[in-house]
Amino acid sequence: MPTPPTTIYRRPNVLHHHLLYLIATLILTCLSVGSSINAHIHASESKSQCVPNIVFILADDLAWADLGCYGHPWHETSHLDQLAAKGMRFTDGYASAPICSASRASILTGKSTARLGFEFVTKEHPGEQAIPGQRLQTPPFTLDLPLKELTVAERLRDSGYDTAFFGKWHLNAHYGGYLGWSPTHGPTKHGFDMAVQDFGSHPYGYSRGGSSAINITTSGEYPVDSLTEQAKAYLSTPRDKPFFMMVSHFYVHTPVDPRCQWLIEKYAAKVPANSPNRDQRIKYGAFVETLDHYVGQLLTALAESKHAKNTLVVFTSDNGGHPEYTANGPLRGSKWNLYEGGIRVPFIAQWPRQIDAGSTTSTPVIGYDLLPTFVELAGGTIDETEHSIDGTSLVDLLRGSKELPERSLYWHFPYYHPERGYSQSLDRIGVDDFAVSKTRPQSAMRRAGQKLIYFYEDQRTELFDLTQDASERTDLWSPGTDAAKRLKSDLESYLDRVNARRPTETAVSPN
Repeated sequence: MPTPPTTIYRRPNVLHHHLLYLIATLILTCLSVGSSINAHIHASESKSQCVPNIVFILADDLAWADLGCYGHPWHETSHLDQLAAKGMRFTDGYASAPICSASRASILTGKSTARLGFEFVTKEHPGEQAIPGQRLQTPPFTLDLPLKELTVAERLRDSGYDTAFFGKWHLNAHYGGYLGWSPTHGPTKHGFDMAVQDFGSHPYGYSRGGSSAINITTSGEYPVDSLTEQAKAYLSTPRDKPFFMMVSHFYVHTPVDPRCQWLIEKYAAKVPANSPNRDQRIKYGAFVETLDHYVGQLLTALAESKHAKNTLVVFTSDNGGHPEYTANGPLRGSKWNLYEGGIRVPFIAQWPRQIDAGSTTSTPVIGYDLLPTFVELAGGTIDETEHSIDGTSLVDLLRGSKELPERSLYWHFPYYHPERGYSQSLDRIGVDDFAVSKTRPQSAMRRAGQKLIYFYEDQRTELFDLTQDASERTDLWSPGTDAAKRLKSDLESYLDRVNARRPTETAVSPN
């Protein structure tokens, strides 16, 4: 597909002069670090407020336990493992939603899906769910990320950053084909100076032909991924301004159809013979390692550029793993629902001399925290009186200087899933079922180690202690306890406060 037109953003002169002054001041501050002769002072000043470049890498459907550094027994992910070894690994990192479009919209705006009113995947046409067996009427589909929303790209561009986007957008009604970018609501309309629409080597692009459709048998060889190649070219370009680059992969989303025969053979020898859905898991292992390879290529290009020393790299996934291809265990559930397997994801950050290598934190963080984090690092501010957001900046946490205050995280999924085959899906959501289950309208929150889920159909509430029960097997809900009542009240109050769209009691006639 052709590259969308480049949009140039120009700021008023007064802001331009202020920005030049700010950059000059920050450069002098950074240079002073290198001149320090006191080791203790030098170590402290090395975490100064230098404005960093930001590379944000977003995987599609990658599960929390899919990487070697998160304990997977046979997936080989050396590049992402090394990223974690050089930076910080979050054990309790969360996606903002259990499904693609909603999660991505939340990341870009710093708002929860409940506040945004963008809780499901975008569609080609407007409408509402009408699923046989559906007991409640769900909200109308949201097709486009509204232009009135101020995205992280727009905020960083206002702070003097070049902004670029590569890969999967999925935030507008499909235009000219599945996942096609809208000329009115694509990335360049939401703050990205340049954007490249490209399926790369993912099976989505096979129908277009090219080298990605070749079955590769030579060990160590991969299809050339044009998405990665264009992102690498961007990194190799000299710049006089900091940049924000978002690389949004289609891997490891279905169809899981790897092109490397040698990888399939490799995982056929690694995946135990008694593994459920073994054939799918063999192909999925090859897919995960392919993603890791492309991330490694990007990180190598960054290391070879002049930008590496002052670039923050953040890697995460838009939601949990697909139940038919990966084991989300020990977490319960999978993408499409609000149990931990649907929303807990890999979350890794690396920034030389700023983030301690090999560090790990169990502090809960979420996708909508990224906008305030990036804005603070860029020297920008957020006017809360005009733009309410839900995220909290992670800057102090990344630098190891301060923990986050206790807070509540929120999720809202007022829909049914799957839209096809709902009646044939499993009634109960378990741990590693390796089949699609029925997801019914639900909302959830986490505060400290307590996780509460509310189900709209039968007005049922579940409560789990994640510190003792990550698999969410033991429901502790008792409406008479003060702690349970406080959590339930917290969730209800938040949904009311942000005018969350809830499913209604209007029944849909089963067909």
